Amino acid sequence: MFFHIELKDIIDIILVALMLYNIFRVMRESRSINVFIGIMIFVVLWLIVSQILEMRLLGSIMDKLVSVGVIGLIILFQEDIRKFLYDLGAHGKMRSLMRIFSQDTKESNVADKEMIMPIVMACQNMSRRKEGALIVMQRSIPLDDIIATGNTIDARIDQLLIENIFFKNSPLHDGAMIITGNRIQAAGCILPVSHDLDIPKELGLRHRAALGICQETDALAVVVSEETGSISVFVGGEMKLRLSTEKLESLLSLKMLKS
Repeated sequence: MFFHIELKDIIDIILVALMLYNIFRVMRESRSINVFIGIMIFVVLWLIVSQILEMRLLGSIMDKLVSVGVIGLIILFQEDIRKFLYDLGAHGKMRSLMRIFSQDTKESNVADKEMIMPIVMACQNMSRRKEGALIVMQRSIPLDDIIATGNTIDARIDQLLIENIFFKNSPLHDGAMIITGNRIQAAGCILPVSHDLDIPKELGLRHRAALGICQETDALAVVVSEETGSISVFVGGEMKLRLSTEKLESLLSLKMLKS
């Protein structure tokens, strides 16, 4: 007896293979490859028991485990699922489509000298004094949940204000400053920390937090190292280390204007 295979069956097989390959790749990158192998073994056993051997009792038990297991996997891999969905939504064509329905794009994405220069000058002075700082600039994805973890400032961007917030004896010194548009929204905010193994060992917690927020959103983060005074920029999951003030100004202008 021969199977009748149509074009849609071939497409179906290819799509399933691509889906399994991408799941395998994500699991391998998140160091959960053993979990993936265990899941595949369980699925194969489930198919053999329920479809081939037609063992109704054991098959029904495994059916229940599968239905509950899906919820468990969502909870277990929520960070990986969130990152996948973010990467999907951050695709260039998706972002362009979102801009069509955005009402305040022009107001929130305007970057000019009045916004950028106070940040650049403040970073220059803090770099010279080796005062640590972490400044996050919102782009198209709102950071309301991050802003809620800190203290509300809601002030125009000012060089002296930035330096005073990150002064070593300031109570807001250790947190992150969030800037949206041309306003400092909050300071002392808590950011998600990246556990990427590719981060150089000499980089501290501020740098890991900066990379973490840039991996989960499209925000731009500026870090001034407390140990070396070097200035770094994190955007799109990439690191730009040991920048001069001129390079910092150019990078902020380019990235914020493109957002």
